[in-house]
Amino acid sequence: MNIIDTKFMEWTEALTQEEAKISVFEHIRDIPFAVVPELFSLKKGPEGLLKLNKGFCVPKHYLMGIMFEKLSIPVKYCTYSFLWKELAFEYPAPLRGLAEALPVTYHLACKITVNNKVILADATWDSPLKRYGFPVNEKWDGKSDTCNAALPLEEFIHESADERDRVFDERLISYSLPEKLALQRFSLELNRWLEDIRGRK
Repeated sequence: MNIIDTKFMEWTEALTQEEAKISVFEHIRDIPFAVVPELFSLKKGPEGLLKLNKGFCVPKHYLMGIMFEKLSIPVKYCTYSFLWKELAFEYPAPLRGLAEALPVTYHLACKITVNNKVILADATWDSPLKRYGFPVNEKWDGKSDTCNAALPLEEFIHESADERDRVFDERLISYSLPEKLALQRFSLELNRWLEDIRGRK
C-alpha cells in the first residue's frame, strides 16, 4: 500500500462520507505550507507532500482531489492567477519588497460537487497561520464555499488534474530568467518567515 492509500485509510476509517470529506480537508490543510519546487508536478507532488509533511497549494489540492475521488466526490481543479503583493499579509519589510517585484503567479484549489452544488474547497493555509492574518479555512462544514487563499485575477477551470498539470507547465515556461530567480528568492524567504512565525509563542 502506498503512502496516499495509507493516509487515506488513516484519515477516513470508520467515518461517514461527510465526516471523511471534512477529515481529509482538515488533515491536508494542516500540513505546513511551504513552497517546495519539486512538488509542483502531479506525479511527484501528492506523495512528496506526505513524505515531507510540508507543501503548498499545488500538491495539497492534487492530493485532496485524489482522496475526494476515492470518496466518490466529483472534483475539478481550478487555477487562479494572482499577485503576492496584493495578499493582505503583514510581510516583513524585505519580504514585502520581494513580493512587490513578482510577476503574476498561479494558485490551485479544488471545486467539488455537493448535493448538486459546486463549491470551492481551499486547504492552502495551515491553522497556526491564522493568528497572523492568513485566511485559514477553519471549521469547514463540507457543504459551503471556503475562502480562496489568493485574491484571484482570473479563474481557469480544468476537467482533470492531467490537464491542469499541462497548462501549468506551459505557464512556468513563459517566465523569464529574472522572474524565475525572483520567484525562487521570494519562496525561500517566505518559507523562512512562515517557519519563524509558527515557532512564536
